[in-house]
Amino acid sequence: MDSRVQSVKLNLGIIGNSPRLNNAVEIALQIAPTNLSVLIVGESGVGKEAFSQIIHKNSLRKDKPYIAINCGAIPEGTIDSELFGHTKGSFTGAVSDRKGYFETVNGGTIFLDEVGELPKSTQARLLRVLESGEFLPVGASKVQKTDVRIVAATNVNLQKAIETGKFREDLYYRLNTVPISIPPLRERREDVYVLFRKFVNETSELYRRPRIDLDEQAKDILQTYRWPGNIRQLKNISEQVAMLEDGPIVSGETLKKYLPDFGQSHLPAVTANVSDTSYASEREILFKLMFDMKKDMDDLKKLVNTMTQNGGQYQSTTMVHDIQPEQQIYNPVVTMPENDTHIDIVTPQTTHTSIIKESPHIVDTEEIQEESLSLTNNELTFIKKALEKYNGRRRDAAKELGISERTLYRKIKEYNLQ
Repeated sequence: MDSRVQSVKLNLGIIGNSPRLNNAVEIALQIAPTNLSVLIVGESGVGKEAFSQIIHKNSLRKDKPYIAINCGAIPEGTIDSELFGHTKGSFTGAVSDRKGYFETVNGGTIFLDEVGELPKSTQARLLRVLESGEFLPVGASKVQKTDVRIVAATNVNLQKAIETGKFREDLYYRLNTVPISIPPLRERREDVYVLFRKFVNETSELYRRPRIDLDEQAKDILQTYRWPGNIRQLKNISEQVAMLEDGPIVSGETLKKYLPDFGQSHLPAVTANVSDTSYASEREILFKLMFDMKKDMDDLKKLVNTMTQNGGQYQSTTMVHDIQPEQQIYNPVVTMPENDTHIDIVTPQTTHTSIIKESPHIVDTEEIQEESLSLTNNELTFIKKALEKYNGRRRDAAKELGISERTLYRKIKEYNLQ
């Protein structure tokens, strides 16, 4: 590895020898002497600000001011004033002129963290600075000049933000002159234990706690964990372990207590975003109702087959083979008189007769009535039952039915229920 890269990492406290990490440091050193804008991309907690410092401290501006600004932490109503300044009386509370960061850091470097959180109006002002070095303070009429190098960072996909209209495409290309991608901690597994030791030792020395280490199982857990919070989360866990464990060796089972979601699946989840006006909940209820009816019909068919084939005593001589599939979705009515030799199967559209052998074992008469398949009737029945169950409390009834209160009110009015 380049000795210059190692020296820079040592000076800024960047720990690890991951190839992707070293490559990112090399790119930062290569473009540091230029005035090109840089966009640092990486998940939250990977240490993007450290790379902005690499760029500034190895540039021709290293003796000039440097400031880091979290764009997501400044309210939308004041961010233009913070960045570009304002004049007296430009808005309520502006009792005097105020210089913005682009004026006070003239000649130096501004690090805009979470640049994707900038409002669209501020994005337009920033684009003008990048293109011409000019800006206009809030409430001013005179354009000012500035010579500032901008290093931006984001943990969101700016290209998707462009597609949704949340970020300006022209600003993206001006910022993204040189991109630097910082790998997440889960892609630097060889560096995790080294970072853990660093954070634990620092905490132990600061608070005079006993030194601790991990057994092999704990090391494996440390390296296989996903670390969604990256280095920031690892530091937090390391400090907890250093403060709460007496050591000297921490086991894997003990370490798991500090990783409550260890071993959980992170597969994608499918979620639905359904509005009340789409009536999706109503459709789900009706579909479930139809599915249950179809299941009842299948159970009934099995019952008939069992009765005709049980012990070889019943054997159908005529099968209902000419019923079309679309007709078979109806629940049949099966009537079996005690001394009859026929089974009449009646559907809403057709009637078929199957002849079976007489048997003295048939002693009971069983009649299965056809259920109504009317969606309106069943919907009305469910609404009545829900209202009766909760003594007319519509909010509880709507929750039971899986629909909104508004939808329930509309149905009550539609069916003229009191």
